[in-house]
Amino acid sequence: MAIRKPTPPTERSAMMAEMLSGCATESKFKNGSIVTGTVSAIKDDDVYIDIGYKSEGSVGLNEFGEDADVKVGDKVTVMLVQLENDRTGTVELSKRRADEKIRWEKILERYAEGSVVTGTIKSAVRGGLLVKIDDVEAFLPGSQVEVTPVKDLEPYVGQTFDFKVIKISNERKNLIVSRRELIEGTLAEKKQQLLDTLQKGDKRKGRVKNITDFGAFIDLDGLDGLLHITDMSWGRIKHPSELLHVGQELDVMVLDVDRDRERISLGLKQMTENPWSTIQDQFPVGSRVSGKVVNLAAYGAFVEIAPGIEGLVHISEFSWTKRIARASDMLSIGDEVQVVVLSVDVENQKIALGIRQTQVNPWDTVQDRFPVGSKIKGKVRNFTAYGAFVELEEGIDGMIHVSDMSWTRKINHPSECLQKGQEVEAVVLDVNTKEQRISLGLKQAQTDPWAEISARYPVGATVKGKVAKIASFGAFIELEDGVDGLVHISQISDQRIEKVKDALQIGQEVEARVIRVDRGERRIGLSIRAMGMSDAELKALEAEAAGETPEPISASTAGSDSFGGLGAAFDNAFASVEWQPGEVK
Repeated sequence: MAIRKPTPPTERSAMMAEMLSGCATESKFKNGSIVTGTVSAIKDDDVYIDIGYKSEGSVGLNEFGEDADVKVGDKVTVMLVQLENDRTGTVELSKRRADEKIRWEKILERYAEGSVVTGTIKSAVRGGLLVKIDDVEAFLPGSQVEVTPVKDLEPYVGQTFDFKVIKISNERKNLIVSRRELIEGTLAEKKQQLLDTLQKGDKRKGRVKNITDFGAFIDLDGLDGLLHITDMSWGRIKHPSELLHVGQELDVMVLDVDRDRERISLGLKQMTENPWSTIQDQFPVGSRVSGKVVNLAAYGAFVEIAPGIEGLVHISEFSWTKRIARASDMLSIGDEVQVVVLSVDVENQKIALGIRQTQVNPWDTVQDRFPVGSKIKGKVRNFTAYGAFVELEEGIDGMIHVSDMSWTRKINHPSECLQKGQEVEAVVLDVNTKEQRISLGLKQAQTDPWAEISARYPVGATVKGKVAKIASFGAFIELEDGVDGLVHISQISDQRIEKVKDALQIGQEVEARVIRVDRGERRIGLSIRAMGMSDAELKALEAEAAGETPEPISASTAGSDSFGGLGAAFDNAFASVEWQPGEVK
């Protein structure tokens, strides 16, 4: 058996070193690893690199860039893409992919999500902007440019800002940044600082951020406050846009701070003195001032007599004589008018004004033009249930009550004897300048027929007339226009009459004797059956009709027992009827 000689120690060490070196080389050369090699040759568009492997690898010359100066012997860093190409059997290398990997590893070392970086916007792309941060390109989404949406991104190109890294994408090997989050963070800090320091009564500068129908939102450099329309001006404004525009800079006063709900109330008019504080000195009651109509309502007009100071002219204070239904019938917005201050309410900030007080009140001299007892002429302007208004002059009316329209007829409505537009003559009965009333009398302008009634119709006289109305107690006989007499049922016939209509008919002509005349009550009592009486019987009947109670001469002359005598019968009959001459029933 052969005896094997032991390997010398130095030889064993060399063998072990060779084995370890082979293992290290095997571990170094793996697909995707980064290695450093030496340019061994350049042929056409390929650069051959010795990476210490058993065979060289190649890289396309275009991966070095257009201006790259590559020569044999240069050290280069490349990525081992494929150790042995299945088709060529050569080592496949990539300088571009090595550069990208090295760059990305540096990015990961340098940046972290949440960190703040500075960059310049390079260009606008679909959905956002590309930002150059050192030698790295980051993507800024359009929604992350500002706090509010931005429609046009081009104006941002070329500008430098701070950004917050919100995402690192290993898949796409890029950064996603946000400017909006930094702005919101800064605003939140400012907002909290303002909330902590703002006090009621503070004066601040602000910028109009937004305008609504009820007010405007003012940016106080990090915190929005509401400026309500009622706190914009001491005067009247219909819409905030009359006074403000978006972007306007202005000074405002803090009226209230609600820290729990983060709400700030602001005032603009409070930055100037309240004109109402000296209003009584500026516009004393009775003073006459000029103003401009700024608003109209059904009940009156608002007139601005000084900046921020308005007064109301009620329609009742427009004219002494004209009847104003609506303020717009007389005034228009923008009209310049003269007014008189009637009253000032400082507490409620109200001023009552009058226009008619700037003119002479025609009612102050109406008694001189229309003295009591004088006769006037005028046209009937309008009716009421109780009378008629007659226009004496423009704006001055007199009223004829129904009781003053006729001496002989009971008038229930003025249309029974008057027409609208009719010219009438009347007598002035009363003038009340305080209540602006003039009472007129139509009948007073005529002779009272009852003044001569006794002469025309003496007791005992025989008269003729027509039956104008029939009632249960008798019949009214029209003697002349407006003058009637009553024939009581007991005085129609010597025979007992149960019903008046059995003996008399409407329109029937009759002949009767006057047995009673009462001028005070304007009543005439007649008797048909007295036509056949003797003088003695007639005198007895006249006495009974007058209310005297002599013994009746005969049963045929006796009055109605149910009325307690003929006089009472006549009184009750007249009192129980409401009738107008000419009415047929």
